[in-house]
Amino acid sequence: MITRVVLDNFTAFRHLEVDFAPGINVFIGANATGKTHLLKLLYAACDITRTKNHYADKLLRVFLPRNGHLGRLVHRQVGVRRVSVGLQRQDGAELRLTFNSRAKAPSASAVRGDIRWNRGEIKCAYIPVKEMLAHAPGFKALYEQREVHFEETYADIIGRALVPALRGPVQPARQRLLDTLQGAIEGKVTVRQEEFALRSQQGDLEFSLVAEGMRKLALLWRLIQNGTLLEGSVLFWDEPEANLNPSVVGNVMGVLVELQRMGVQVFLATHDYVGLKELDLRTEPTDRVTYHALGRHDADGGIEVHSTDEYVLIHPNAISDAFADLYDRDVARALGREVRR
Repeated sequence: MITRVVLDNFTAFRHLEVDFAPGINVFIGANATGKTHLLKLLYAACDITRTKNHYADKLLRVFLPRNGHLGRLVHRQVGVRRVSVGLQRQDGAELRLTFNSRAKAPSASAVRGDIRWNRGEIKCAYIPVKEMLAHAPGFKALYEQREVHFEETYADIIGRALVPALRGPVQPARQRLLDTLQGAIEGKVTVRQEEFALRSQQGDLEFSLVAEGMRKLALLWRLIQNGTLLEGSVLFWDEPEANLNPSVVGNVMGVLVELQRMGVQVFLATHDYVGLKELDLRTEPTDRVTYHALGRHDADGGIEVHSTDEYVLIHPNAISDAFADLYDRDVARALGREVRR
């Protein structure tokens, strides 16, 4: 599990230090405050424990900077700037990457601690905003053999979903999660020649004909079924609420709470009030949930973070502020007062 990250001059961040919970970590903030960048940065560090690739190379594949130049990941300022990325793991392993704004290839960077970092594989999965399983047939082969402009997170998640189910009996905790998701999607996920389908009492329905929100739930079902998400693994999910009806979001948050109770570390980036409140209402004092609110500093416009374990102490909270303003305007109209536009 990842316990800490320290960034200097990386993409949107001049300087950032964040300590992570072993359970659920929620990134919130306005647009362009670096939530997705943090998810990708952390995911890349976990994935190289599987592939043993260079950390800088994986960053290039998930961020896709112009012309594949590493230096374009440097925070935009006048002059030559140096990037430092440092991560720590629960077992004491540390990974550090440095490069400057003139760097092009991964060979122009310096990495330290990678031998120990890669010694034990961290099972992980990154679920992007765009659902990809409907496009799975042939996608991995295309990505591996041709130069196509897709973030590697897309090929990675298809690869994770194609892993067959685990042998042996299913643990009761996992079975409960599978049953919950199966009830939401009204079926099970099947795979034939890289084509995913939803199997219900009415038969098989290919994913291209299934609603995108249901496909995302089906993907989560698949990752739990095939053992990608087990104790010690890490899940990264960018905007889990995307394309989901608010009535279903609660089930998703409930599954994520149960996953962290099973020992899965979860990182989320969200703009959704319903998701945040469902998470808050479904957790117990023993659950390990930390909210990381990202916002721009008034003085210099740099991004800073405020972390808290309590929902009511989230600050700044643009999501809650927007809904409070909406409520106030609704009340004002009901009382016959002038409503702000």
